[in-house]
Amino acid sequence: MDDLFPPFAPDPNEPRPRRFKPVPFRMIAPNMITLMALCLGLTAIRLAFEGKFEPAVIAVVVAGVLDGIDGRVARLLKGTSRFGAELDSLADFVNFGCAPALILYGFVLFHLKSLGWIVALIFAIAMALRLARFNAMLDDPNRPEWKKDFFVGMPAPAGALTAMLPLYLHFLGFGLERWAAPAILIYVLCIALLVVSTVPTYSGKTMGKRVPRSLVLPIFLFGVAAFGILISYPFEALVTVSAGYLLTIPVVAAQYRRRLKAEQAAGTEERPAAVAEDRPAAATSE
Repeated sequence: MDDLFPPFAPDPNEPRPRRFKPVPFRMIAPNMITLMALCLGLTAIRLAFEGKFEPAVIAVVVAGVLDGIDGRVARLLKGTSRFGAELDSLADFVNFGCAPALILYGFVLFHLKSLGWIVALIFAIAMALRLARFNAMLDDPNRPEWKKDFFVGMPAPAGALTAMLPLYLHFLGFGLERWAAPAILIYVLCIALLVVSTVPTYSGKTMGKRVPRSLVLPIFLFGVAAFGILISYPFEALVTVSAGYLLTIPVVAAQYRRRLKAEQAAGTEERPAAVAEDRPAAATSE
């Protein structure tokens, strides 16, 4: 029996096992913000199950704010990574797909039974498809620079916040009871279709890179006023922002079409010029 388990002496010349390299904190900080947003989304689902819709909506709104911060923090600290991008997409699906769908179903869509649940499923799956398309478009090297000012379809945070517009109105005293369930169902379905559509919406990613010095103080005052209004009148502000965002979609789509036509016109002008430059070279070669 002793021969079956001979003593083992490690080779002194064997190299030490490779250790993992330490990860700098600047790579961890954006992911921590994403995880905090994910915790808020999951907490919103729990609050919806308990019938506490107002704090559930606030949790989703705060998760949306954190979602807008984590990417900017990552770029500021130069801590962007593929892991962070994948984690952000998964968190967005929970925060802006699953949480609003379950909140809306628990609030009013359950009155429509299976039909209400089907629309809640459509909304959540639309968010997943939209996020998958967004990740695929990030790897497109031929995308023009000006298209970074636009999203293809409604972004996930905007889709979630605008989908909960009936809840904001309910909190302001508008009686959206069982009779309003069909109208809310149609509204949520329209938002889901906008999320997966190719309608261009404004991204705002390039906004604020360079601010004129004369506008710095007015921007500070506007930011303080907006924060005060959001704290004092949260649901009035959310109704205004949601309605204003929906009204700007046709304007942004028209602006996108104008810039696309300008790019196509510039391309057609450059093509004949390039052909004219090539013709003398071809003649001399003959």
